[in-house]
Amino acid sequence: MSRSQPSPAMAAILTRLAAEDAGLPDPTLLPAAEGRAQAAHGNARWNRELPEMAEVREVTVTGAAGPLPCRILVPKGAVRGTILYLHGGGWAFCDRDTHERACRVLAEAAGAVVVNADYRSAPEHPFPAGVEDAGAIWAALKGGHGPFAGLAGPYALAGDSAGANIAMAVMLDANAPRAECGLLFYGVYGADFATPSYQDFAEGPGLTRAKMQRYFDWYVPQDQRNTPRVAPLCADDAALRALPPLYLNAAEIDPLRSDTERLYARLMALGRADRFRLHGGVVHGFMQMSLELEEARRALADAGEAFRSLTSQPPRKDTTRERDT
Repeated sequence: MSRSQPSPAMAAILTRLAAEDAGLPDPTLLPAAEGRAQAAHGNARWNRELPEMAEVREVTVTGAAGPLPCRILVPKGAVRGTILYLHGGGWAFCDRDTHERACRVLAEAAGAVVVNADYRSAPEHPFPAGVEDAGAIWAALKGGHGPFAGLAGPYALAGDSAGANIAMAVMLDANAPRAECGLLFYGVYGADFATPSYQDFAEGPGLTRAKMQRYFDWYVPQDQRNTPRVAPLCADDAALRALPPLYLNAAEIDPLRSDTERLYARLMALGRADRFRLHGGVVHGFMQMSLELEEARRALADAGEAFRSLTSQPPRKDTTRERDT
């Protein structure tokens, strides 16, 4: 199998999705509300047979612009620590419902409470609205305020795609409470659409360069994109050095892959002990597919293990880059 081709399991899913979604328009070419509804419908197929939790609580946190809905997921068994999860969706689509199964599987794998959070979406609420909302939820969680009273540490910030971008923006804020670690899945870390992976996978499958460009257009004007809170790769060395320990992953067949590879290279050049796994043969967003895709289950299990180990061991230099075969 060519390393640039989907695995057999991924290819079978892509073929089925193409048939199921035949005739549907590109959601980024629709009015935002319509695109959001289409994304929600498409993600519903991945949110069946949800793992049973010991407790599920719907709560709200007070943000600068109003209440922010969150779902607290408490797994069965012994629990150690709390993870704030920020969903992906190009800063414009998705919510806590579209990422429910992934968050429940992560809660089980980590043996930790997962706070599955919503934030305001672009284009109605462009940057920095989502970052501000995430920061407010994070401060409330770390402070044990309101509905988060009793949720103990260690605490991690996590997210996928645009959610990973927002999680990084919060961790780069010197005024924000410090996380014990970050769990970041196929994130957006720059606004360079000419990277090797943007060139290799400009037309997908799945996420495309044109879709990412439209997401960025909805989220932030071009003259504001080269700032660390939008493009973490623009952060200086001191800011990156001050980050908590990170676990990064990337999908091999993804326009965003180079973003993670470039971020990891910078972190390693600084002598940090961060971890990176490249998941072969899968496309952007594959962790949503844990109901059917073994690589998604593996990725969530790896993230859970990373949470446990990064928050229980002293820092160490780890220069091993893992790659699936």
